[in-house]
Amino acid sequence: MKHAKVIKMLVILIIVLSLISSVYGVFSNRGPGQFEFMSVRGETVTLQGNGLYQYDSIAIASQAIAQDLVTIVVGIPLLIISLYMSRKGLIKGDILLTGTLGYFLYTYTSYSFLSMYNPFFLIYVLLMSAAFFAFTLAMTSFDLKKLSSSVFDNRFPTKFVGGFLLFIGVTVGLMWLGRIVPALIDNSIPIGLEHYNTLVIQALDLGFLVPISILSGYLVLRKNSFGYLLASIVIVKGITMLTAITGMIISQLLSGVHVSISEIILFPLFNVVVIYCLFLILKNIDERIELRHH
Repeated sequence: MKHAKVIKMLVILIIVLSLISSVYGVFSNRGPGQFEFMSVRGETVTLQGNGLYQYDSIAIASQAIAQDLVTIVVGIPLLIISLYMSRKGLIKGDILLTGTLGYFLYTYTSYSFLSMYNPFFLIYVLLMSAAFFAFTLAMTSFDLKKLSSSVFDNRFPTKFVGGFLLFIGVTVGLMWLGRIVPALIDNSIPIGLEHYNTLVIQALDLGFLVPISILSGYLVLRKNSFGYLLASIVIVKGITMLTAITGMIISQLLSGVHVSISEIILFPLFNVVVIYCLFLILKNIDERIELRHH
């Protein structure tokens, strides 16, 4: 992989810093305990009251702790494994590594802008920056001129994978718009805003996740070579992110936080399907095709 040394250094930095911040996020518990806070919009919000996320609402804190746990159990091991595979010259390793870096980029971008200020703020920013540059370098390491659909077996289910990416992009978009638009019409507070400045997760999803899912799905259906690459990376990122979201939903339910039925059903279902999509993609990658610069 081109830029292999720089990417390796950035990945090692991400592994070390994310492990430290995630472990502290899961196991820290200092603080007086839950307490109520009146937001500037007059909404009474119950805050976590202890640990790293003590000034976050119970809903966001429970999600952050669940995501930290997924980062420790899934994200970091996958980053290590994919880096090893990539260093061995495997295309599957490059795709897994790039997709996993996408997860870390999304995760620590959301932490940097959503989480209430805490002692790990600079670490979140550093992780966001390292993940952004590592992801960018990894993406540009694929030689798009040599990239062709021949890297995938002719039996590759383009309709299933492309259709699913279109479906998940449209579904997530409609789900978030269904939460935001009624509040705009009623001039009310959107569900989930609580004491935060804005809807960061919805902004990231509607601004990046939804468009890239729809675009990659469309390109796969057209059997576009770049579409295969983009879809593979989106799906790897989707697995790590949806696993984290499934953990968040479980954590919120255990914490007594209200979660909509649609979220309880859709996200775990998407998680299962996207894992199957990754299986299909890896199964049909031909390692004999040389895609990368040396």
